[in-house]
Amino acid sequence: MTDSRALPLVLGSASPARLKLLRQAGLEPAVLVSGVDEDALSADTPAELALALAEAKAAAVAAALPDRLPDLAGRAVVIGCDSVLELDGEALGKPVDATEALARWKAMRGREGVLRTGHCLVQTSTGRRVSAVASTTVRFGTPDDAEIAAYVASGEPLHVAGAFTLDGRSAPFIEGIDGDPGNVIGLSLPLLRRLLGELDLRITDLWAPGEDGRAG
Repeated sequence: MTDSRALPLVLGSASPARLKLLRQAGLEPAVLVSGVDEDALSADTPAELALALAEAKAAAVAAALPDRLPDLAGRAVVIGCDSVLELDGEALGKPVDATEALARWKAMRGREGVLRTGHCLVQTSTGRRVSAVASTTVRFGTPDDAEIAAYVASGEPLHVAGAFTLDGRSAPFIEGIDGDPGNVIGLSLPLLRRLLGELDLRITDLWAPGEDGRAG
């Protein structure tokens, strides 16, 4: 595998949860939001939609690097992600308003859904692209109407795919999951590692230096 210690990462997402996951794993990416119009894309299945969105975001950010982050152009790896909740075969992203979020939660409680997160990496030095989808089953609890109304009033579900979070106010309403919890939060670190391997890169070589100068 190649030596990628000085290789910068660019996260093509405004998600603070994804950024936090990467930082907790020892990575320190630059952030550049793609600006992709998510409503303009469609696909036959939720998994295919999540993948198409991730690929579009990664491609848009990679193309924007020369103008937006010229110091990183031609040597960075771009990470694009997008998540949707599959329920009854339908792809559910962020609710458009509180009314939709309220109806969404009433439909989800007591049931299972599958959180699909598309991941796409673009190696700007070579133009190589790899992508895949991670899937995690989510078992929803049975919050009552008052609890759902209070959660929607908090505003949190309006900003996340599926109208719920695993690491926020709705955590008490999630009975359990089957699969990678990071994927539900927004990014699967095991899948990221595998995709980097397809680009002949090691995730350990991308760890940001610690304060003492060592990787950490």
